[in-house]
Amino acid sequence: MVLAHRGERLGAGGAANVARNLVSLGAEVTWIGAVGADASGREVLRLLEEEGVDTGLARIVGEWTTPTKTRVLASEPRRHPQQVMRIDQEPELGLDEAVRAELAESLKERAGDFDAVLLSDYEYGTLGEEAALVGRELAAAGCPVVLDPRRAAHTFSGLSAWTPNVGELALLTGVSEVTLADSAALASAATQLLEGSGCRWMLVTRGNLGMALFGEGLPSGGAAIKASGRGDVTDVCGAGDTAASVFTLGLAAGVGPLEAMTMANAAAGVVVRERGAAVCSFSELEQALAHATAPGRLGHAEAR
Repeated sequence: MVLAHRGERLGAGGAANVARNLVSLGAEVTWIGAVGADASGREVLRLLEEEGVDTGLARIVGEWTTPTKTRVLASEPRRHPQQVMRIDQEPELGLDEAVRAELAESLKERAGDFDAVLLSDYEYGTLGEEAALVGRELAAAGCPVVLDPRRAAHTFSGLSAWTPNVGELALLTGVSEVTLADSAALASAATQLLEGSGCRWMLVTRGNLGMALFGEGLPSGGAAIKASGRGDVTDVCGAGDTAASVFTLGLAAGVGPLEAMTMANAAAGVVVRERGAAVCSFSELEQALAHATAPGRLGHAEAR
């Protein structure tokens, strides 16, 4: 395949995209994480600092590769570009235990400055038992601590909430993703994971089926909300980051879990209409919430 080069665009993804989403809604954000001593690592920090994120607790780790994903888009004349290839550059090894401990200690030392903590796990070795221990301590002290999990989530028990998508829920419970399209199966799997995690709430993002929420103060079968937006999805990249960010921000602001889910669902409906890892502004969230449907019982909400 031969393509004519038309340009490049750089963006901060992963946990950095989480920080961008929070800042876009007016939060003051401290990003605690690691980057490699490479061009991509310097670019991540530059992009975050440009948007007003505090990166003072970031660690630059020599001999470590900053996870970088290069998406190649192509199109015929007068057609919308489509992704034809993705090139991933990833670290071969996880972070050294000493670096993980330093990051966790930084979180613990600054805990009094934070209204909430969001642990964004992309399985690159930043989050381990050290961060899990600090997270449990903060959650027990009343600070909302939310985990956006991947496969190795069971270390993070006793937090305020988890925000898995359906694929992650399938991996964590051993139930097929196809089966989880059924409301009863979803409720059973999510309740199983909720009880095993020891957290207060389990928010499951379901793509075009919306979101479902389980836990304290909610119906035993869970609550659900239809996907927000007009249905014109452009790119789902980063939508999970947005959902976890806005749900955490809602808890930090003192709203209830159902209201936080409604906000997260509305914001996710905004970013999927943009290409790449996008963010939702405060005005966009206000407009989306003006047309938001109310949550209902899982199953009943989907049938309305």
